[in-house]
Amino acid sequence: MQQITTGKTSRSGNKPAVLITGVSRKIGIGYALARTLARAGWNIGFTYYRDYDEQMPWGSRPEDVEDLIQELKGYGAAVCSQPADLADPEEPRRVIREVRDNLGPLSALVMSHCYSVDSTIQDTSLESFERHFRVNTRATWLLIREFSRLFAGTFGTGRIVAITSDHTAGNMPYGASKGAMDRIVLAAAQENRSRGITANVINPGATDTGWMTPALEQQIRRNTFLNRIGTPQDCANLVEFLCSDRGCWINGQVLYSNGGVEPGAGG
Repeated sequence: MQQITTGKTSRSGNKPAVLITGVSRKIGIGYALARTLARAGWNIGFTYYRDYDEQMPWGSRPEDVEDLIQELKGYGAAVCSQPADLADPEEPRRVIREVRDNLGPLSALVMSHCYSVDSTIQDTSLESFERHFRVNTRATWLLIREFSRLFAGTFGTGRIVAITSDHTAGNMPYGASKGAMDRIVLAAAQENRSRGITANVINPGATDTGWMTPALEQQIRRNTFLNRIGTPQDCANLVEFLCSDRGCWINGQVLYSNGGVEPGAGG
């Protein structure tokens, strides 16, 4: 069932509107993105998909979404929340249009959604491989396509940002589908030059969103120049900069925001 929750109307106050995908857990990157952009003066549309969280070790906390809505409203943002299974090819267009209809024309698209189930080259099933590409790659293409078609802002004010990963071995379909996603976003930077929409990819490295074992966390700390693991807020800070006027000259880039990692150690 579709759920839309709105606060103050965005058509008054002249706030820009952003759609953020993959927002469901307080500890996640998407949550930090929504909070940070709301504090920076954006109206917030976001998607979430509880069925995916329920399949994962961390589970689903339905109250997190409602808590976020209330928090964003407290920052003065209008809010439009959308449950969405982005494996469905009809969902990107529907979500973009629902958010636009509720918040007004979109100025930015920030994609932090993902599907990630660990598997190797040998044990990845065809079904799993295809679902990774449907969610991580195809949905990104369709979201970008619809956002670009509908963008009506001033030249140079449009923003596309996607969150990627360099995982491959042991997480093959996730890494492969994210790698393909990167190419789509970089293509968008060139193909949207006449519209004045920038498009960039952020690789936040290993980020503490509740999935690390204590042993892995210690290993990551040892391999990172700043001797800590990444936080969702680290990524959100960079996204906020890219979406601001100050970030307008950064375009067509894959940006590593990982604190510096020992060569060969991964991110």
